[in-house]
Order: sequence, then C-alpha cells, then structure tokens
Amino acid sequence: MPTDSAAGSARTTRVLQVDAFTDEPLAGNPAGVVPAADDLSTAQMQAIADEMALSETAFLQESDEADYRVQYFTPTQEVDLCGHATIGSFAHLHDEGLESGTTTLETNVGVLDIDIDADGTVWMTQDAPQIREVDAGYDRVADALGVEQAALEGARDDIPLAVSSTGLPFLIVPITYLSDLGNATPDMGAIEDLADEFSAAGVYLFTFDALDADSTLHGRMFAPGAGVPEDPVTGTASGAVTAYLDRFGAFDDDLPAELRLEQGHYVDRPGYVRAELDGPTVRVGGRGVTVLDGSIAVPEDDEDEILEA
Repeated sequence: MPTDSAAGSARTTRVLQVDAFTDEPLAGNPAGVVPAADDLSTAQMQAIADEMALSETAFLQESDEADYRVQYFTPTQEVDLCGHATIGSFAHLHDEGLESGTTTLETNVGVLDIDIDADGTVWMTQDAPQIREVDAGYDRVADALGVEQAALEGARDDIPLAVSSTGLPFLIVPITYLSDLGNATPDMGAIEDLADEFSAAGVYLFTFDALDADSTLHGRMFAPGAGVPEDPVTGTASGAVTAYLDRFGAFDDDLPAELRLEQGHYVDRPGYVRAELDGPTVRVGGRGVTVLDGSIAVPEDDEDEILEA
C-alpha cells in the first residue's frame, strides 16, 4: 500500500520491473508492476507509467468479480489488455507466495483465467478470437514497414493480411524470410496511420523462418500509436497470431499442440512465448524475472510534478 516517505511527507508506492517471457534478467519484455494500486487515480497511474517509460505498466487492484483487477498503461494511454505485463505481474505474485493453480483476473475486456505451473510458468487465457481480412495494399504495407513488396507478396498465397484479436487487435503481416524481417526499416508515422485505419493497436510482422529449430515463427511488433515504437515480446500479439494461423490453415495438418514464438532479438531483448489453442480459446504462457523492486513518489492529482524514482 502507498506509504509516507522516510525523507519527508511525499506519498510513495511500491513499483517493480519484471522481465517477461524469459527466465534471464535483462531479456524478454520489461513490464512495470504496481502490486497495490487501489488508492491510485487514473491520472496518477498514467503519471507513474510515463515515469517508468516501459511499454506497459500493470496496476493490480482488488476486484468484486475476480481474484484481482488490473489496469494497463503505456507511457501515453491506457490499453485494455497486455500479455507481457500480465505474465510479469503473476510471475512476481508467484515469487511472493501465490500458489500454483488457477486464479482469475478482471480486465477491461472481461474476466480471464490465469494458470500458474509449479515451475512458475504463467499462462494467460485470452479473449475469444475475432479475425477479419483487410485490403490494406501490399505496396502501402511494404512502404510502412520498410520492406520489399515482393517479400510480403511471396508469403501471401494461403495467409492474407488480416486484423486478429484475442483481446487487442493487431494487423498481422506475414513475410518470407528472416532476413526480410530483420532488415525492416519501419516508418512509424505510416505504421500509426495504417493501424488507425484498420482499428488495430499495432502491426505484427512475422516469418516462419525462425532462428531456433524448435520455434514456430519469429515476429516483430510495432505500435507507435500506443507510444511503443517496437515492443520486444508481445503476449497479446502472440495470441492474435496463433488464432490467425488457425483461422487460415497455415499448417498442412492441424495447428501444433504448442507454438513457440520468438521475438525481441532485433532489439537485444530476446524472449519466447508459448501459445496453445484449445478449441477456439488461445492461451499464451511464459516465465518472468523481477529485476527491480523499489518505490516511486506519487504526485497529487491536481499537481503536475515530475516523479522521483
């Protein structure tokens, strides 16, 4: 709970950084976690997220509908769902004594099941998939992503451009080779315009040409409109692409029982997302490592102060 600072009367609250989708510190996707946010206003949560300067910060609260309630903020806005911040939050709670098993989480998209394995792997059951093909134009998408148009068209035979959501919508874009994906030079303004036009939170670019033989694909996700130019490892986009692959029959046989999705290597934050499809339901899972545990000063609602970490 928020406390008074020993150095004065400034109100403070506990804040953590948890690296999600990794079991190594300073890898994967860093998330802010405020484990006791009941007394924080929306403006205060937004200010803390801005000060943390991470792609998302999760604010855990009590709930009348579930075991926990959470709100997620980027440095610039609230978002309805965030996979890696959820994984990071429950990895931290497990480290502090939350037992393995199933718990429930109230989010802006509804109440979701969270499962924790004995080894600390956190599984997040996502919302029902919603998928729609879009006519975005390969020339426009190629220009926005800074890739060759032919590299996109070479991957389009069976899997089209589409917006897929399992709680948060992404424009899903397949590309032919890992070198094409790695050489992308995105135009963030053009990506923001593209995502806005098709009511997507961001653009997820992926290839089946992965680094590791055990991996299903390698992805990169760009969401400049949410204040996240490139997200290292994205749980909600991993759920969205899993549902997309199933919807368009991307594999000769049924979707594998478990997918392994690589992301973050091109921003020096490598991580791996596990994903499963059980009927229409998608689960994404991963580990988390707490790398920072401290306190942050909380501004008054009517003051425009700089937070002191």
